[in-house]
Amino acid sequence: MMGKIKITQVRSAINRPKRQKATIEALGIKKLHNPVEHEATPQILGMVRKVSHLVTIEEL
Repeated sequence: MMGKIKITQVRSAINRPKRQKATIEALGIKKLHNPVEHEATPQILGMVRKVSHLVTIEEL
């Protein structure tokens, strides 16, 4: 079974490419500093890797 991760946006998506904004939205992040939890699947980890400069990740 995959572990869980907590993803928190810490930098703004303003002036970022549309794909990065769409990735943030697809992860379910609505506001800065408002964490969301996901299973650590390869798909989620790939999405997080693409926006790693905008988010922090915590393993649960």
